[in-house]
Amino acid sequence: MFENLFSPLTLTPSQNPSIAPMKIARVEADGKPQWAVLEGQTFHLLGSMAGVRTGRSVPLEGAKLFVPAEPSKIVCVGRNYVEHIRELGNDKNGLPSEPGIFLKGPNTLLPSGSSVEHPTWTNELHFEGELALVIGKKARGLTVDNALEHVFGYTCALDLTARDVQKTDLQWARAKGADGFCPLGPLLETDLDPLNVQVTTRVNGTVRQDASSELMIFDVPTILAYVSSFMTLEEGDVVLTGTPAGVGKLERGDKIEVEVAGVGVLEVSIT
Repeated sequence: MFENLFSPLTLTPSQNPSIAPMKIARVEADGKPQWAVLEGQTFHLLGSMAGVRTGRSVPLEGAKLFVPAEPSKIVCVGRNYVEHIRELGNDKNGLPSEPGIFLKGPNTLLPSGSSVEHPTWTNELHFEGELALVIGKKARGLTVDNALEHVFGYTCALDLTARDVQKTDLQWARAKGADGFCPLGPLLETDLDPLNVQVTTRVNGTVRQDASSELMIFDVPTILAYVSSFMTLEEGDVVLTGTPAGVGKLERGDKIEVEVAGVGVLEVSIT
């Protein structure tokens, strides 16, 4: 059924032609989160994620940022880089023939600059830095040719994972879906080529993950075509695209940075 989804792709750059290049954020204004576009040192407030300007603004300096998405769900791809599959010892049966999908809830979201409390019920809290995207318009039955037209923007994600619990629980609800297990941000970049972008994770300043998205087994158009074949993606939904090799254990006091080239740096601490 999905034979055509996994054939080699030859695509033009990924930008959605209907969206001018912008950096979009959710900032605090009037005591609540509001969408805004960043120009220079100023956030210009918008009526919605892709809406028109309201005529009001907030200075960049001192601005409080919220998660740059309002999803009904967070769709995640597991085991999407060959070396990551090997480092976890999951290559015994060869590479996956189709994307491995799991879900996180909106309860997992945290903005850049947040702290995550290390759960008492895991001894192996792991970091997984990833490229993430936010859906711009409702999508069902996409193809690899039109999938990127439904992406509004790209951002950085930290897929926190309780690795020991992941191995013992029947499902990954606790291992992947605990409160605060998906920090996201700091903002959205609408002009990015997801087929070849560098994803880097640093822990306490040391590079632990560093790979290009071109090493993905299933690239972004393929992921979106696959997911939308059985699940409707709503405006604002988030898709995580998998983590490169180099994942590892986190301790209390650790500082994590996930950088997606051209987007920015997501910063998280463990307490």
